[in-house]
Amino acid sequence: MRVEQVSTRPLHEKLGVRAGQRVSVLGRFGAEFLATLDRHGVDGFRRPRRASDLIFLLARSLADLERIAALEPYLVDNGALWVVSRKGREATMRDVDVIAAAKRAGLVDNKVVSFSDTHTALRLVIPVVRRKGRGRPDDG
Repeated sequence: MRVEQVSTRPLHEKLGVRAGQRVSVLGRFGAEFLATLDRHGVDGFRRPRRASDLIFLLARSLADLERIAALEPYLVDNGALWVVSRKGREATMRDVDVIAAAKRAGLVDNKVVSFSDTHTALRLVIPVVRRKGRGRPDDG
């Protein structure tokens, strides 16, 4: 019998948040998450920001997943788009819905984390074969 281990790492570590990153936060995230970004030296812009290392998209409905394709150009090549959605009985979508939307947008999923007691997060990235050398400008 396989026992699932629960991670005790802090949320910012699970999400790959590091000081100095360029981050876009899209949707009505709670004050606690925004404070977590702030505490770790990250200023979360409330609109898509070019050359983002991380983009967090709060998806409340299947229609919100249609934004995924339009967000890829805002990522650096090795960046990540985290789709955060409800989990459990309150879920309005399943992970397979997010994965299907990612595939339609040309992205792949490669990690899932428990974002909170009520939300899950699925990491989407640009496939290595499609990366074009887009990096973050040196001027910050």
